[in-house]
Amino acid sequence: MPVAVIPFRPVNPKTRLSGLLSQDEREAFARAMLADVVGAVRSAGLEPLVLATTDYDCPGVGVRVAPCGLSDALNELLPTLDEPVLIIMADLPLADTGAIRRLTGTSADVAIAPGRGGGTNALFIREPARFHVDYYQCSVEKHLGIARDAGLSTELVDSFRLYLDLDEEEDLVDLLIHGTGKAREYLESLGIVLAVTRGRVGIARQAPVCDDGTTLRQGGTTGITGR
Repeated sequence: MPVAVIPFRPVNPKTRLSGLLSQDEREAFARAMLADVVGAVRSAGLEPLVLATTDYDCPGVGVRVAPCGLSDALNELLPTLDEPVLIIMADLPLADTGAIRRLTGTSADVAIAPGRGGGTNALFIREPARFHVDYYQCSVEKHLGIARDAGLSTELVDSFRLYLDLDEEEDLVDLLIHGTGKAREYLESLGIVLAVTRGRVGIARQAPVCDDGTTLRQGGTTGITGR
């Protein structure tokens, strides 16, 4: 069975959401997104393997700890794999079966799902031993060049569900609109909802409602992100 490698940072992730979420909340949110990605790759017929920066327990899922940088960790792993591999980021909670199967179903040797700013959100490699990765700083262009130099065919796969990685507060708008999994549920449990201000859709943080109908008082102020 092809493996899906999911790089994951368990401790202090998503620092650009610090204005909205505490560190504990960001870590819980990251775990919820990871659970959504694990579910998506499993439903697409792949075996998930979490590549974590620190020790991490993910029940029912294999975990490999690699404290070195993302590219170095993956380049140590790729030559050991005999089957095709999918590398998919852990902050893609909109990923679903269809999007992943579209990527892994390509006839190309290497298929890439780009993210914003030239990043690589997902990468399917048919012969891992013939390829290496180089993330950050417009990695899509670098991965296309690596494949070309290795004589491997490539395909760029345009996918909304694999394009949206959750980094900024404004990204949460699309998760609240299109998400159906644990990541959206977690945000809603914190009282984070869609809000319209001056005709623009953003987010607001409200006091969550308890089971008895009362509201849970929290510190901090409600923030709205325009879009």
